[in-house]
Amino acid sequence: MSLAVLIAIDVAAILVLTFGLYWPRHKRKNMVVAYLTANIGVAAVASVLASSSINAGLGLGLFGILSIIRLRSDELDHTDIAYYFGALALGLFAGLGGSLSWATPVMTVAILGALYIGDHPDLFPRYRNQIVNLDSAYTDETALVMRLETLLNAKVHRVTVRKVDLVNDTTSVDVRYELPRVDTDWQSGKASIPASGDSR
Repeated sequence: MSLAVLIAIDVAAILVLTFGLYWPRHKRKNMVVAYLTANIGVAAVASVLASSSINAGLGLGLFGILSIIRLRSDELDHTDIAYYFGALALGLFAGLGGSLSWATPVMTVAILGALYIGDHPDLFPRYRNQIVNLDSAYTDETALVMRLETLLNAKVHRVTVRKVDLVNDTTSVDVRYELPRVDTDWQSGKASIPASGDSR
């Protein structure tokens, strides 16, 4: 497969990833620039490495170091990191795709499909994860879960205590929870939220 075809596939793929998947769902402009630049840069350098005597492992190691620096320079959640590595992988497929033949477009579609499904807003839409700082020190996990469920109006599935400060009377927890189902009355156009004890 020629380099021109591979580059065309990569450009189409990164445009789909950035403007078809990421931007409509997350609206973070600075990451759009990062994804486009990282993808094109990786594709360009990888194509040079593939056609020269430079060790490809050295080039991939440099990409890894640059990726770590980039990811540590800003606060990114796991979703942003997934898109970031997807952009890097697409660039590598384009730059090194001459040796991968028809596996390149197949893997390109697989990456885009994984991002489309894994980050789809309809996939587990009621599940959340966040850090919560409470104004009381909790050493009883049952009491802690009850407080969180009342505070969040949600079903708590898992709680990881990050810090209990008995001096300042605070607790920091990483909580994973499920929001209650919202039932819509189509005739009145109003939405109702069942009580937290509703088992539906």
